[in-house]
Amino acid sequence: MKKQFSIATLACLLISGFSNSALAASSLRVATFNVSMDATNYAENDKDVDPNGLVNALQTNHPQIKNIAEIIQRIRPDVLLLNEFDYVSKAQGIDYFKTHYLAKSQNKQPAIDYPYSYVGPVNTGLKTPFDLDNDGQATGIKGDAFGFGFFEGHYGMAILSRYPIDFDKIRTLQTFKYKDMPNAKMPIDPTTGENWYNNEEWQALRLSSKSFWDIPVTVKGKTLHVIASHPTPPVFDGAEDRNGLRNHDEVRLIKDYIASADYLYDDHGVKGGLAEKSRFVIVGDLNAAPEGDKKRPDTTDQLLKNPLINSQFTPTSKGAKTSYSEKYAAAYTANWQARADYVLPSTYGIEVHDGGVFWPTKSSELYRLIKDRNASSDHRMVWLDISIK
Repeated sequence: MKKQFSIATLACLLISGFSNSALAASSLRVATFNVSMDATNYAENDKDVDPNGLVNALQTNHPQIKNIAEIIQRIRPDVLLLNEFDYVSKAQGIDYFKTHYLAKSQNKQPAIDYPYSYVGPVNTGLKTPFDLDNDGQATGIKGDAFGFGFFEGHYGMAILSRYPIDFDKIRTLQTFKYKDMPNAKMPIDPTTGENWYNNEEWQALRLSSKSFWDIPVTVKGKTLHVIASHPTPPVFDGAEDRNGLRNHDEVRLIKDYIASADYLYDDHGVKGGLAEKSRFVIVGDLNAAPEGDKKRPDTTDQLLKNPLINSQFTPTSKGAKTSYSEKYAAAYTANWQARADYVLPSTYGIEVHDGGVFWPTKSSELYRLIKDRNASSDHRMVWLDISIK
């Protein structure tokens, strides 16, 4: 529910020059943004993908990265998850981005500082000895890696925060085994009727295609758990639907973690999920839509109809609403016409005031920032304004 203000209060705030985002003095803006800052975005074709593609692009004052920074400076999230930000050294990656792009004005926007950040290893491009996609070749990468990627660290993640991160209490589930999820959805080879993965593969396969993070952020003495992930797209497979089933179970991992399922364990061997009555916000490109021709309601209902999650407020944009005819188009977060990116807070301890999707209309001067993937990304930034009770 949006926070209500009296006419007098609104008038005073507007006369004082406050923006809409500052109407609730205690509000916290939490956002997710798949920025397409991965090496394939800076390569002419798949054969030319350079693991240093992001590093090289950052060092050339790249126009796409400048536009990404301008969008961030315009929306000004307090806590932000970046998806598809390759996992490279902090100095050459996230720190360079902060110093040379975010800390410098882009198109006359005020610079923004994020004193705290977190990056970590991901499963994308991490080699296995198996032929996981069953194409007759064990290449070690792409479809044969723990998560699809051309090299280790491809399609990584990063967290930026204006509030302190409690680094000692971060939990990651990068190495959690798929087989250890009860009733996991094993794909079946439609030509043989056998399990898609043989026993040796199933014993080794990790669930997260990138990783799964619980990042505790301290906001005015209270802890907010930022639950970040980027499940695999439920496409690029065959009738066995192996990516669709994995996407479902990666989203299920979120559901089970916030419910503190006892089968879970993190990368340090600590058992269980989130403690009861924890304040959390789920962020990420979840690659699953509740409506449209790409809908996967069995997947999204795990979160959108979850009593632990406040999903009543749906961020929207005029840009998407006026670009497409579907009645639910305003909620799209990707230019391939789907709601795929989410910011979902806990019902406990959090109040939602407002939110949105950065998708300017075609008549707007800002449309240049999202007109195509070369301008910024095929995804849009999504945010919520919340307060912690």
